[in-house]
Parts: sequence; C-alpha cells; structure tokens
Amino acid sequence: MDILKNNEKLLRLRRNLYGARIVILGFAREGQDTFRFLRRLFPKKTIGIADRLEITSLPPNVQKLLSHVFHDREKCVIGHFGKDYLKAIKDYDVIIKSPGISLKTIKPFIKKEQKITSQTEIFFENCPGKIIGITGTKGKSTTASLIYEVLKEGGLKAHLVGNIGKPVLLNSFWAKPDDIFVYELSSHQLMSLDKSPQIAVFLNIYPEHLDYYKNFREYLRAKQNICRFQGKTDFFLYNPQNKYVRATVSITRAQKIALDPRKVLFFLKNCGRSDLPQFGVRLLGDFNLLNMAAALEVGRIFHIHDKKIFQTIKNFKPLSHRLEFIGEFRGIKFYNDSLATIPEATIAALQALGSRVETIFLGGFDRGLDFKVLAKAVLESDLKNIIFFPTTGVRIWREIGKLNRKNRFFKVIFTGKMKQGVVFAFKYTSPGKICLLSCASPSFGVFKDYRDRGEQFKKYVYEGGKNKF
Repeated sequence: MDILKNNEKLLRLRRNLYGARIVILGFAREGQDTFRFLRRLFPKKTIGIADRLEITSLPPNVQKLLSHVFHDREKCVIGHFGKDYLKAIKDYDVIIKSPGISLKTIKPFIKKEQKITSQTEIFFENCPGKIIGITGTKGKSTTASLIYEVLKEGGLKAHLVGNIGKPVLLNSFWAKPDDIFVYELSSHQLMSLDKSPQIAVFLNIYPEHLDYYKNFREYLRAKQNICRFQGKTDFFLYNPQNKYVRATVSITRAQKIALDPRKVLFFLKNCGRSDLPQFGVRLLGDFNLLNMAAALEVGRIFHIHDKKIFQTIKNFKPLSHRLEFIGEFRGIKFYNDSLATIPEATIAALQALGSRVETIFLGGFDRGLDFKVLAKAVLESDLKNIIFFPTTGVRIWREIGKLNRKNRFFKVIFTGKMKQGVVFAFKYTSPGKICLLSCASPSFGVFKDYRDRGEQFKKYVYEGGKNKF
C-alpha cells in the first residue's frame, strides 16, 4: 500500500524531486531524520550524504546506521565525509542543508541552478496541520515547552518539535489537519523560509551568532521570517519591550498580540494564591513572565480554560541548563544556567536570584560580544567570587576593572577546568548563599557545548557535596 495515497502535498513533492539528484548536507539529528524521510519517499533512489566529520568520528548510533546502509546495495547511498565534504555538493541538483551550516560556508561550492532547501522548509510546505513557531535569542525552549504543555492539558493533539523536540520531517507522513506542531525555530532554520507559521511568537533578539551571519541586520532579517509571510487570519505574538521585535510588527499582516508580563501577574493572582512566592510558580525571573505570557495567549487562542492554563504554568519545571536549581550542598545553593551564552541572559539570571548570589562562573568562547553592561551588573550585584573560563573570561575581567572605580575586591580564579572552579566555589561561597553557572558566553573551546558544560558543573557539584574532593 502506498503511504502517500491520500497525501496530495507529498505526492507533489515526490513528483518534483523524482528526477533530481539529492544530497543531505550535515548528518546530525535533522540530517538523519531527513534521510529516513527521503528513503520512505524514494525507496530506491540514490541519495548523497555529506558531513564534515569522518565516519569514525560520528556517534556510534550514526556509524551503525551508515554501516547498515552502505553494506546494503539496495539502499543506494553515496557518502562524502571529512574535510573535503563540500566539494561533492556540486554534483547534486537539490541540497537539503542542516541549519548549523551557514550559506556563506557553502557559497564557494554551489552553482546557480542548484536548489538549496532545508528540513524546516520542506515540512512547512507539506504540513496539513497548524504550526506554532517560537523564536528569540533566548527563551525559545522554555516557551515552546510551556505552550506544548498548555495545549496538551487542553486536550489538543500537540507535538513538540524542532530544537527542543524531535526532528520534524517524518511527521509529514502521518500528520492530520487537527495536529498542532509547536516548533522551536532558530534563526538558522528561519533564514531560508518563504512561509511563516499560522501562530508566530517572537520573544526577543540580541547580538549572537554573528560569526554565522554577515552582521546583526542579517540575523534580524532571518528571525523576522517567522512572521514575514503570515496572512490576515494568522497571529503574531511579540514582545513590545524589545525595539527590534517591536519594529517587526510592521512587516506582517497577521493579527498582533503584544505579550504583557503584567497581564500574567494579574492572571496568576486571580487563578492562584497570592500568599505563595511568585504565586507558586517554579519559573524564576521577570524574563520568564514573558514566556508565560506567550503560553497564556496561545492557550486563549485555542479557547483553553484559564484554570488549565494556570495549572500547567504553576507545575512547569525549569528545563535543564536554564536557571536550573541543582540542589543545596554544604549549605550552598547551586544553579545551572549553562544556556546563558550572552550577557543579557546572565544579567537576567542575576536579577532573578537577587542578592543571594555570591559566586558566579563567567566566560567562554569569544564571539566578539560587548561585556560593558555585564561588568556594570557584576559591580552592582553582591557577588564576591568569580570563576573565569577562557577566552572571554579575561575580557570580562578587564571590563570589570575599567568600571571598578571604588576598587571593590573580588576573589577570582582563571581556569579551563570545571572541577577546579567548583572546588573554588565550595571553598569561598558562604552557607545560605548561591553559586551560579551563567557564563555570558558560548561553551565551545573548553567544553563540547552548553550541555557538556552544565553536566560537568552538576557532576562536580554532586561530588563536592559528598565531600569527594
């Protein structure tokens, strides 16, 4: 039985791609999902796979998948792996690019007649259900997860996809008109889109990923694709406090809904008990009120009862590496905010936790961000101890020094080892106070990624809490 028998959109896609030579560029989670999608669409078609890593450097499960397909002649796969992987893409008509590979990287290797597309673009074109897209420099994952939980609580057929959820393309085979896909969208995924989701949420935008884009303007333009192609029956939920997001309102035809944290406070007070801290909500910080506002407005668009929305928000736990409370050890409270990769996120974390923060981890990969405002926030805080990671740790410390007119004293350590930093934190943080990992910089260089940084932090905190060092 043909799985596409009643799916006109996918039948049209199969016809359009039938004679095309296709290569999947990048073979991480999205690339693997795209491969499985294409294999179901074209059981016998020869498909190219290209990745900058050698096969032996890929994760074991990916190596196993590739070993299987390369040893089965019927799978019809051609592999291009290693440092010269981009040279092969000239031989293909259609390039399905993973979001982490920038257009400027592949530009020298492509020809004018080639079509460059992405998993996100293919899904948007072929999804019969509704898509709720969430973007922003910070807060995407929490907001997407909150919206997903609100919709589930309301009894709707919701699916969490994108960066925070599962890769999305295989869903095209079974999706129905009543399915709702809550899609966390990065600027990389949005960059090439010419179709916007029916409900778009734009939380904020700050300078980041400027090594990927030509400039901030190009980064902003990519983000704005979330609403650029919306129609009059669509909805655009936006943060009016961010000037760039506020300016985006003019480019969309959708119905506009401004996200208002004050509205959330009023909502929580009326639905809950005002004698509970933050009305019993586990998400800390004013910045999370914006995330809650998005979930509230989406819930109301779908006519979900306020009590169900409230219960979902109240019971929602912070996601890993996002102002995550690890626990109290030797009287010290530890928070993991490893996803704070820009100064604004770290400042928000300091504001959320307040004067109890005595020790902080700062620094990481250098993307050329400005740390003046962060240095000012450090000097205005009650911090006493700072652990600096390379390479931006040195830059942040210099900015603090320039503004430190009162010659305020800090205990500091410069290290490339998480364990050494945690030992320092246990030694100098007072009982009853907070130690915060919120580095205001990406993790690359010292750590694999923000998850590795956060997991190492938790590992050594647990060890230190048990007096193992």
